[in-house]
Amino acid sequence: MKNMIRFLLVAVTGLIILGLILVFSSSNTYSQVRFNNLYFLFNSHSVKVIIAILLMFVFAFVKYEVFKNYSKYFLFSVILLLIITLFMPHYNGASRWLALGPIRFQPSGLAKLALIMHLAALIDDKGDKIKSFGTGFVYPLIWIFAISGLIVLQPNMSTAVIIMFLSFTIMYVGGARFKHIIGTVTITGVCSAGLMMMMPHSRSRIMGFISSLQEGGGEANIQVTQAKIALGSGGPFGIGIGMSRQSDLFLPESYGDFIFSVLGEEFGFIGTVVTLLVYLLIFIVGLIIALKAVDRFGSLLAFGLSFNIIISAFINAGVVTGLLPTTGITLPFISFGGTSIILFGISVGILINIGNEYLKTQRIPEESTA
Repeated sequence: MKNMIRFLLVAVTGLIILGLILVFSSSNTYSQVRFNNLYFLFNSHSVKVIIAILLMFVFAFVKYEVFKNYSKYFLFSVILLLIITLFMPHYNGASRWLALGPIRFQPSGLAKLALIMHLAALIDDKGDKIKSFGTGFVYPLIWIFAISGLIVLQPNMSTAVIIMFLSFTIMYVGGARFKHIIGTVTITGVCSAGLMMMMPHSRSRIMGFISSLQEGGGEANIQVTQAKIALGSGGPFGIGIGMSRQSDLFLPESYGDFIFSVLGEEFGFIGTVVTLLVYLLIFIVGLIIALKAVDRFGSLLAFGLSFNIIISAFINAGVVTGLLPTTGITLPFISFGGTSIILFGISVGILINIGNEYLKTQRIPEESTA
């Protein structure tokens, strides 16, 4: 387990360093043009990286059992934030951001973390009752639909769908019956598809995605088109660190959700594959920690947190390569942003704490026989 925790720290640190390199490379031109400061966005990202690392170590020493006792209050607080967010000024047709003084963040990211915690606690409390629809399965559904519904109203349909996928996966791992899950997912999927086509923002993304598959893209997919150019120009080994051409205002906001394309351009196909393999290994370490956890709550929490990291990474890569519609999901530990990297840092800290709790149980027998 010690080696697993060490690998987790090394892997996450490596991704964070890679992110710093790519954020500077992809944002310096925009920073100079927009803010007359080559380092403006890089400095902002660096501050958030420091906060994320500090919180990662703080949460590594906070016993994860605490989250079980307070998960419901945490979730209630997040629901309140999501409601407040609905009344905030719209940006690009949506109200997803909440500003508290100089701090600006997306409550939907916080909602994902809170929901993972509470689902783990709720499934642990229900025990085998989770197999029964009426006495177990229905209770997590209330929270899942409450959070997802508020996020849909922002509107942010893609994040709501991802939250539901993540939640139902946790429930299945927690012992919920597959027939209950598949039935709920089918009904929810039909309703979600209808809502997506009714909402102009979601419909334009879906139609743009379909257009990109049929005709090679259009104005609605300018980011995907430019991202593919960046990935293609990188070749097998890339054109070199800091040499990205697409980030020179060709690819809009290349330092954010589409930073994977700059990774491909500068580090090539090999660089993208190695990065995705690192995410896969982080997930495997998370699974090992989940299997070794000293209680069911810790096991489900570790699985949920590590699964969130890998699906975020692969969905981001799928969007950038044109395999999935645009979602606004960041590349964990690498993309520019505050909410995302801080919450992923907290997630890793909790994973480390769950692993350390297992190590403590292994030391007790050794000390008692000494």
